[in-house]
Amino acid sequence: MNNVRNVFEAILKYGHDEDFDPSPSDEFAPTDAPAGSPEKIDILRKRVELGLPLWHESDRMDYSGLTGAVRPRE
Repeated sequence: MNNVRNVFEAILKYGHDEDFDPSPSDEFAPTDAPAGSPEKIDILRKRVELGLPLWHESDRMDYSGLTGAVRPRE
């Protein structure tokens, strides 16, 4: 997969992504954003666009230390 920056370019150029191998760079940093949050989704989107792996080994793995809104039942 020469001269492709991300999986989308690989699909456009070769018709598939079977051989695309994302590689870490200086921009590949861990995130403390919780899974499913808008922030985490945005980070994953940017990683795909930059051709980086989706998951960093130091990304947040749980929800410890977070608080959430509690909605009363009706």
